[in-house]
Amino acid sequence: MTGLIFLLLNELTKPPIVIKPTPPTPTPTPDISPISPSPISLNLQARMSLGERILVTKNTTLDKEAGVKAFASGDFITAVKKFQSSLKKKNDPEALIYKNNAQIGKSKAFKIVISVPIGGNVDIAEEMLRGVAQAQDEVNRSNGINGQPLQILIANDDAVIEIAQDLAAEFVKDSSILAIIGHSRNEVSVQAAKIYKDKLVMVSTNNTVQLSQQLPEIGKYIFRIVPNQGVESDVLANYIVTTAQLKTITICADSTASITSDTTKKTYAESITNARGQVITNCDFGNLKIPDPTVVSQAISAGAEGLLLIPKLNKINRAFEVAEANKGNLALFGHPTLYTFRTLQQGKGNVRGMVLTAFWHPDAFPNNPFSENANRLWGRVNWQTAASYDALQAIITGLRKHDTREGLQQALSDPNFVASGATGTIKFKPDGDREGKSLLVKIEPKNPSKSGTGYDFVLLR
Repeated sequence: MTGLIFLLLNELTKPPIVIKPTPPTPTPTPDISPISPSPISLNLQARMSLGERILVTKNTTLDKEAGVKAFASGDFITAVKKFQSSLKKKNDPEALIYKNNAQIGKSKAFKIVISVPIGGNVDIAEEMLRGVAQAQDEVNRSNGINGQPLQILIANDDAVIEIAQDLAAEFVKDSSILAIIGHSRNEVSVQAAKIYKDKLVMVSTNNTVQLSQQLPEIGKYIFRIVPNQGVESDVLANYIVTTAQLKTITICADSTASITSDTTKKTYAESITNARGQVITNCDFGNLKIPDPTVVSQAISAGAEGLLLIPKLNKINRAFEVAEANKGNLALFGHPTLYTFRTLQQGKGNVRGMVLTAFWHPDAFPNNPFSENANRLWGRVNWQTAASYDALQAIITGLRKHDTREGLQQALSDPNFVASGATGTIKFKPDGDREGKSLLVKIEPKNPSKSGTGYDFVLLR
């Protein structure tokens, strides 16, 4: 009895047992491996537009914004009106392309891509777009290609290799795309060409380095509208040694511009040597402190009589700094990279007398309608505009013969293929290189000047 009482008291004095509710079993989430952050893959659509979004924001107007909104909603009649209104206020190749695309609406059309470096260099992007916009506008006003209009898809690759590669993969997969015009940098074109190989025609507008040398297995779908840089370098080297009668040259290039920069530097050095000149000392834009006046003094001490400047496309200001430090002591020569309005605008008196190679100059083709039409549409244009115009003219001519990817490649590769462009006859060699010669221009003071800077590029005849 005593034991029972003890057990009872013991139980009564224990703290009460609190029963906690059982938490609900969480619903398992799928085991998704995180995708490495890549704005490239996530935003590819935002980098492309037929007219549904503005890519070149510097030329935005209220009418242009209304135009893309109408285009995106399928109201093409309103889109045409709004883009037309915007064009009355702005010199804008993007708006002209969108207006032409809106006029096509959902009708059947030939689709071509122009890939430009809007984020990398918007000025070059617009220069390229001007040529394509002009060629599209002309052909569509003339009943299109065999009665079918031409549609242009604008893509922004930012002049970045990885972005261009991702875009290239999308273009190859889209069977409605018949060809691509681009890219703005040699190294970008080289890497993108690996993806287009034997699948999609690419007409390069800026690559002067022979692609078939860098990519022996490049295939037969890659074409270049600009003459081989060996042609350019030979013309400039002969001028330096024979006309200017200079024997010793220092070459300034940029080691950060990838392997294509080294190839370019070697090509120009070989041309100078073959012309019986000599390259003494070198300078590297990629390693220069800004500014670095010792570059000029070292070149003079080594016996140099001239400086050949080959800057990186998006860092041509390095060349202007060396030209300023030169103070007219050494004769200046330049790569086509410097054939741009910025050279006149920023270089001014420091680049006076510079001779450089060129793909196009209006005085070299005085009876060509391209220049007059370009002046009416845009005002002053440069070789980038002429190059992209010629690239699209070649494609248009090819599509008139065959309107498939394979047929276009065959048409452009035909030994009898001939097209007419801003630079006259367009014809390709078996390796895809453009047949033709290079021009020379010289920076001279002009009053008044066509550029508005006090200096112009004058054709050397």
